[in-house]
Amino acid sequence: MFRPGLLDARRVALAGPAGGGSPAREIDRAVLDRLAALGARVDVIDPETLFDEEATTAWAQQRAPLDALVFLAGEPFGAGGADRLQATLEAAWRAVRGAQPCLREGGRLVFVAPAAGAARPHGEAARVGLENLARTLSVEWARLGVTAVAIAPGAATAADDVGDLVAYLLSPAGGYFSGCRLSLGEVAPAAAG
Repeated sequence: MFRPGLLDARRVALAGPAGGGSPAREIDRAVLDRLAALGARVDVIDPETLFDEEATTAWAQQRAPLDALVFLAGEPFGAGGADRLQATLEAAWRAVRGAQPCLREGGRLVFVAPAAGAARPHGEAARVGLENLARTLSVEWARLGVTAVAIAPGAATAADDVGDLVAYLLSPAGGYFSGCRLSLGEVAPAAAG
């Protein structure tokens, strides 16, 4: 589906990946595998580093310049709850603030939200929060040439589909998307009328 070497020499910071055998882990692994298979140089931010904004900035500076930051929210959000919602959104913000000075012009921010139906009602709040962050940053950082997009996997979205969409968004063609939420495997509600 993608041409070999599509992401050659692109430096990607990956924040929030899961450990163990959680469903979030499948998505995280699919994203990492797809990016690496297409030639991206992927560096994973240690979850402990994300607790400290200065440490996150130092981590990014050691790997600068970055072409993209991908924030995977499934594991930080975990089983949900108000505390996990807040922690997830704060981790996303720290990752973004740490990476921002190190992003090249034309850099990309991709936020992969928890899957639909995860830990209601806070799961949908996490999805909307990441969408809002992408929309806001797409406007604020347009002057820097940085795009921002949120991906909202459906409850039954295949992990490989998420990996493919992230790869597409980091490709030259994906740079046209900014400030939007791309929903996978969700049926739009019928129009009233």
